[in-house]
Amino acid sequence: MVLENNFKLEKFNPEVLREYDIRGIVDRDLTESTAYTIGRTFGYVVCSKFKEKTVVVGYDGRLTSPKLHQSLCKGLEESGINVISIGMGPTPMVYFAHYSLKTNAAIMVTGSHNPSEYNGFKMVLDHNSFFAENIQMLQDLVNDPKVVIKEGSYREIDLKKEYVNRNLQNIILNKKLKIAWDTGNGAMGAVMDLLTSQLVNSENIIINKEVDGTFPNHHPDPTVAKNMEQLIKTVKENNCDLGLAFDGDGDRLGIIDNIGNIIWADQYMLLLAKEISLIYDNPKIIMDVKCSKVFFDEAKKFNCDPIMYRTGHSPIKEKMKEVNSPLSGEMSGHVCYADDFFGYDDAMYVALRLIRILSNEKQPLSELMSVFPKTFSTPEIRFDVLESRKFLIIDEIKNRLSNISGKIIDIDGIRVENELGWFLMRASNTQNQLTCRAEALNQKDLRTLTSMMEEQLLLSNVNFKFNL
Repeated sequence: MVLENNFKLEKFNPEVLREYDIRGIVDRDLTESTAYTIGRTFGYVVCSKFKEKTVVVGYDGRLTSPKLHQSLCKGLEESGINVISIGMGPTPMVYFAHYSLKTNAAIMVTGSHNPSEYNGFKMVLDHNSFFAENIQMLQDLVNDPKVVIKEGSYREIDLKKEYVNRNLQNIILNKKLKIAWDTGNGAMGAVMDLLTSQLVNSENIIINKEVDGTFPNHHPDPTVAKNMEQLIKTVKENNCDLGLAFDGDGDRLGIIDNIGNIIWADQYMLLLAKEISLIYDNPKIIMDVKCSKVFFDEAKKFNCDPIMYRTGHSPIKEKMKEVNSPLSGEMSGHVCYADDFFGYDDAMYVALRLIRILSNEKQPLSELMSVFPKTFSTPEIRFDVLESRKFLIIDEIKNRLSNISGKIIDIDGIRVENELGWFLMRASNTQNQLTCRAEALNQKDLRTLTSMMEEQLLLSNVNFKFNL
């Protein structure tokens, strides 16, 4: 690979080294030199552990991704790595390549669901997420004299056909379904035509298919209701059986039912878990601490063993391996299948599993969801605070609520469950934000719970009001 720029190793801005990945604003926090440095340091880690020294790399559709990808690959190559680039596509396609090509590691250049000026890197080492202290370790390697320039190699392959074929494996629809797809002008658009053309017994309507890093139609984050409005309209106008929305790099899924309702991840996970309960005996299903209590209560009724765990797709993937779980999910729409799959978050595969479930049901999606208890809840509310204060604020609140009546869960922030319902307050691992959520059986109790959170925030000098 020819790269004109002569980069050197440089220290990272500490704020870009997040818990689960490396992420920041391009040309302010992340530069081509940053990408090169990541390649050199991560490549050194790989070379120190393996003889083959092969890393697969891909990138999303953001405008800055090609240049960061090029510099990253140069850094990997100069660390002695044999680089395989699969080009532009969704993050799960890089994960798939890691398994199918039997590489030592994988890196995806992606800003995920962040604003268009952001970009970042998601890393996997030997089928395990590379996160937390491992990411911090790269900073220490920048000045390590052992990190010297070596000779590697670079080649490109197209893996789209193989990726789509694997996702469609064992997906048979027993009745015809009309499906609306919204790729949000994100990277999943690169494979949509290939997939829908082979999805037998389906009629497909695709919107925002063209990959465009400016995201001209709406931001590619299906956890925000406003971003789902176009898909809701498409489902209603075309009498679709369901609508499916992807985030910018295709590892998170949003769902619209046949009458235009948003089905959040902790709701549609009940349908996925119910199918899993028919395959395994008392399967352990992992969901993060932000999810509805309804999920945990209902999953037990159809012989699942639901486990509440801390938020983050990386730690949840590791927890899946620890407890041998066939399925896990997050409120954010990251869902991981180990049943008949690899255990990572591929929104396309999750969508196909749900479509297969619906094709075996006589009732539409809206009626299938109607059997579960109805609650009143806030969305996942996020607001900015000082980066230096975010964890301290949660610690202060924990101390003040240590003797509150009800059940206290502190695996990630603080979640309080009582006779009114529950609320959660936690610090984001990836942004300078707090995340809050509450759920109750009626609007009055929900207001009481949010008032309790407002009071606690104010005691820590955070003036925030919930808009119910």
